[in-house]
Amino acid sequence: MAEPVEIRKIGIVGAGQMGSGIAQVCAQTGYAVSLADISEEFLEKAVTGISSRLQRLVDKERLTQDDLDTAISNIATTTDYVAFGDCDLVIEAATENEEIKKAIFEKLIPALREDATLATNTSSISITRLAAATDRPELFIGMHFMNPVPVMKLVELIKGIATDDATYNAVNDVVAKLGKTSITSEDFPAFIVNRILVPMMNEAIYVLQEGVGGVTDIDGAMKLGANQPMGPLELADFVGLDTCLAIMQVLYDGFADSKYRPCPLLVKYVEAGWLGRKSGRGFYDYTGDKPVPTR
Repeated sequence: MAEPVEIRKIGIVGAGQMGSGIAQVCAQTGYAVSLADISEEFLEKAVTGISSRLQRLVDKERLTQDDLDTAISNIATTTDYVAFGDCDLVIEAATENEEIKKAIFEKLIPALREDATLATNTSSISITRLAAATDRPELFIGMHFMNPVPVMKLVELIKGIATDDATYNAVNDVVAKLGKTSITSEDFPAFIVNRILVPMMNEAIYVLQEGVGGVTDIDGAMKLGANQPMGPLELADFVGLDTCLAIMQVLYDGFADSKYRPCPLLVKYVEAGWLGRKSGRGFYDYTGDKPVPTR
């Protein structure tokens, strides 16, 4: 088995909200970054978003213009996995769907060096099972960033049953260099954060479905009564209702426990395409100047 090498260049698969956030923090830290997605349009949108976020930091005098320019220069974009041939670490940050992730690994692995470490940003799926779909389970690890990546300090690290200690140590060093704090979770469905957080959001949706309270009542209760910065329905919209549903399904399938049954109202919203902020409508309507509850 190849030993993991010192990580200098990082590849990222997926230029969406999570992937672009990971690319930003890596580039700001001085890593060379190769960011991949299926179209140039997605990549241009990602780089524009990164530039805008960094510009806001410049405007607040928390970053210099040179810092911004250097970070952007550290990011190269590509639609071809061949560009990952010289990457020491590649982080998959695609949508929370096991089959999509496995399909990405199948296309990605032939482009990687045999000593390259492979990480997944999955928020719930078995690391052991994903690793088994690759040619390098010893060099495979879960590296779950929180959203929004540039702001949130936590990264969950999850070892699969075959993950080597050297792989864990190398990736943990990267987390520290990014200025993040790591916690280690065993490889059980949804790990630590989402095992606790997403069922709470799911329960809030049950409370809404049963008419115990309205959207603003539920969110107001948890913000003022439990000191949460965002209410659970507001947070579900921020995370994405499709992602919440996918995590609940992983929990329900993984534990076969009825307490993890996805709320039918959550399923209905996802089927309607009401996915939260990213679609403009979820438990709130975001099409106007101010979010308005949809129930």
